[in-house]
Amino acid sequence: MLRRCLSLLCLAALVAGTGAYAQATPEYRAKAGFLYNFIAFTEWPASVGSPLPVCVIGTNPFGDELAALEGKRVGGRSLTVRMVAAPEQLSGCRVVFVTQDAIGRFPRIAEVLRGEPVLTVADSPGALDAGVGVNLLLQQSRIAFEINLAAARRAQLNLSAKLLQLAKAVRQ
Repeated sequence: MLRRCLSLLCLAALVAGTGAYAQATPEYRAKAGFLYNFIAFTEWPASVGSPLPVCVIGTNPFGDELAALEGKRVGGRSLTVRMVAAPEQLSGCRVVFVTQDAIGRFPRIAEVLRGEPVLTVADSPGALDAGVGVNLLLQQSRIAFEINLAAARRAQLNLSAKLLQLAKAVRQ
């Protein structure tokens, strides 16, 4: 009887502790690290000052992991993090992570960002075809990424040769 009560208490604690993205999965913890490195290996136009806003559009899959980026410095610029609900709220963002539930809105997102130096990143099948600059992939429990070089160039961004070499695929 005692064992059964303890089992039920453990189960209840597990269920109660699974709030909506309160904690990132190991996958998204790693993806937050990749996002930081994409920023570090991107050459930004001189017109991009500090801070460098990192925005997530859609339901946040990172939990608190992106909060660790807040205030970190990359190339002389400090990072800030914002959660955004609509494409119209992306003004001023320099990195936009498009979540899986928001990828269907990417045509509108791209329209809002057109002509701005913004690195777009996603983790959705077909994201490169939609025009995203960097797409994260999960393959055999490992994270890889592919790059749409044309999209990065349209956004006035230069991606490091090291980053291009590490990519699983680079589209011109």
